[in-house]
Amino acid sequence: MGLLNKILGNASEVSSEKLNQKYAKLLIDDEQIELGFTLFRDVFMFTNKRLILVDIQGLTGSKIEYKSLPFKNISRFSLETSGTFDLDA
Repeated sequence: MGLLNKILGNASEVSSEKLNQKYAKLLIDDEQIELGFTLFRDVFMFTNKRLILVDIQGLTGSKIEYKSLPFKNISRFSLETSGTFDLDA
């Protein structure tokens, strides 16, 4: 069901230990990865200080864009609940 979830746009959770091994160089002093998700090749991580987005582009994945959003700069968010006949319900 993992591939179907990815096709439908559902991200799967990744352990913080696995993300620490791969993305430790992105972390600043006293920063720890709290929660992380992956969607195909893209990754988004919540640390104790910011949100880090990793956008892997192209067929080979050689172009990678990193975005860092400190929590103090996030002014709003949205939440969508599932409907009656939603596939995620």
